[in-house]
Amino acid sequence: MKKEKLTHGGDWAGFEIEYGRQPLDFSMNVNPLGISEAVREAIAKAGAAADRYPDPLCRRLIQRLAEAEGVPAEWIFCGNGAADIIFRLARALKPEEKAAPVLLVTAPTFSEYEAAFAENGWEIRRYLLQKEKGFRIGEDFLDQIGEDTDAVFLCEPNNPTGITTDMQLLRKIRQRCRKTGTALVIDECFNGFLEDPAAHSMAAELETAGPLIILKAFTKLYGMAGVRLGYCLCPDLETIERLRRAGAPWNVSSLAQEAGIAALEDQDHVKRGLAIVEEERPWLKEQLTKIIGGAGIYGEANYLLFHVNEGSSNDSGNAKLPLDEQLRRRGILIRDCSNYPGLGQGWYRIAVRKHEENLQLIEEMRDIFKGYKR
Repeated sequence: MKKEKLTHGGDWAGFEIEYGRQPLDFSMNVNPLGISEAVREAIAKAGAAADRYPDPLCRRLIQRLAEAEGVPAEWIFCGNGAADIIFRLARALKPEEKAAPVLLVTAPTFSEYEAAFAENGWEIRRYLLQKEKGFRIGEDFLDQIGEDTDAVFLCEPNNPTGITTDMQLLRKIRQRCRKTGTALVIDECFNGFLEDPAAHSMAAELETAGPLIILKAFTKLYGMAGVRLGYCLCPDLETIERLRRAGAPWNVSSLAQEAGIAALEDQDHVKRGLAIVEEERPWLKEQLTKIIGGAGIYGEANYLLFHVNEGSSNDSGNAKLPLDEQLRRRGILIRDCSNYPGLGQGWYRIAVRKHEENLQLIEEMRDIFKGYKR
């Protein structure tokens, strides 16, 4: 079978086909504890009624989400993962009177924003995040939002950099979007992994005038990537209805809906996963710094972005192979970030996992870098 190079990380299936065993996957960033036992049981129990169509309005799930988020149920739309909602937004937010509306994104950032909107005829404009400025958005971002800007997509914290934007600047961006009539979408899928998630959420801005959509998912915080369950918060009911009409019905399976309800009721699982990330992230960053010679390492959530000099040589002769390929041969997957606009060769992202797993990664990297000439 032909070896495929996928856009995203997490290609455990390709690894298993090639090597006949499971990899240690640092390329996808989810709760280090994975899926909870309560969610497993809910999925198994829901299977007994899988002969029926799921509730297309996700009413029970949305009611639980409304209680958890502290917003009216009418403000919530659920999708088959956050990606489903992103592609729906590309259709729902498109002005009927414009052939090629404008989307403003940062670079690097999650690729599906650009992919979804470009596929639906949007013109994409990029704001380049600079390494010299710590990959942070600056005040000059406000100048990029004009009367012709139809939508802005921001990832907070950003993927793959793991960097957040100053909240004062985010509020200025919100005000600027209100003034220009620009829809603002904030992806908070990784927000729960920050040290103080509530302090960096734009949820308090939902009740102010002007279109604002906050994107969330069960994928990361609850370790439910394979379940495919995401949702968004939006007080504009017309946008919610357009999202509903922008794709196929029954987009959230009955199994996913029950899994979501069970996950919301099992906050202890989330807390235990967050405790691991809080303890392991600084340790992992410290060890990486020792290995790669003090180069910049970025990340405020449950993943770290770093750069290595692929041109270095080592005594073993393996330096001609990229770092991700060397680790792959040792049974470990990391995310090659060279395909992110604004990055390039030598940029990698790793998840923060449990200590014994992080230790295994570090030991393999120490061995790989042992003979490097800097």
